[in-house]
Amino acid sequence: MQRTVRAVLSAAVAAAAVSLGMPSAAAADTGMLRLAHLSPDTPAADVYVDSVSDPAARLTVPGVSYGTVSDYRQVPAGIYTVAMRAAGAAPTTPPVLSTTVQVTANSARTVAGVGHFSALGLTVLDDDLAPPPPGRARMRVIAAAATAPKVDVSITGGPPAATALPFGKAGGYVDAPGGPTSLTVTPSGGAPTRLPVPLAAGSVYSVLLLDRPGGGLTVRPVLDAAGTEVMPVGGVATGAGGTAGRPPAAVVAAVSTGVAVAAVAGLLLTLCPRVPRSRGLRRGSPPRHGGGSRPC
Repeated sequence: MQRTVRAVLSAAVAAAAVSLGMPSAAAADTGMLRLAHLSPDTPAADVYVDSVSDPAARLTVPGVSYGTVSDYRQVPAGIYTVAMRAAGAAPTTPPVLSTTVQVTANSARTVAGVGHFSALGLTVLDDDLAPPPPGRARMRVIAAAATAPKVDVSITGGPPAATALPFGKAGGYVDAPGGPTSLTVTPSGGAPTRLPVPLAAGSVYSVLLLDRPGGGLTVRPVLDAAGTEVMPVGGVATGAGGTAGRPPAAVVAAVSTGVAVAAVAGLLLTLCPRVPRSRGLRRGSPPRHGGGSRPC
């Protein structure tokens, strides 16, 4: 009976690794990697993640649209290439742009498409998932709204979260009061607006400033880590909102390959100006590159 149980568990772990499209590895030899589309006037794209050391290992995330932040994937430590292609394009199509990212053991990285389409770039963000002090939350601001070239963000009852943060850049992490709080967002040349934002004590967030379709801005807190060690791991949370059921922490810990799907908290709050018109990605005519990315 025990042999049968061991065989079933081994098969389940192997199937989980295959479903991720990445080789299995001990938890101590893995890091976390996720993807984000934060370019307002760039249409949806298919994103490919390939291991440099194992060309057969590939993770494909189709139809990534503006405002999307995927859940973390647990991957073996190593160097990966991240490439963007027009949504629906054949995998053999030359990528619009690509970059490399090194994932070290116990690290967390976010690879984000940022900037205007005409200067689209991929940037690699180092994520700090260390737990905040008791009763506090930790957050950073990522400026992804083209209608706010620079923005100031302050936390009610807490420190400034960002000062003159440029479009396409991420601010540093700051601690904030846990529980219901609010952010005061002041775009360059605009009026300040106070927005309620729930920040659960013990959790870590990336707060996205986004252009909203039809005009205005949205603020979306993305849950990076809950409690002391539980990170959203699994499939892709698409769109700029929506929620999904989150498995218990015990399930996340048991399925260490990252198959368990965790919820990405969504909150859309409205401010002001208009969104630039979206343009299609054209094959064979890649845009200029920035943010540390390189043409492929």
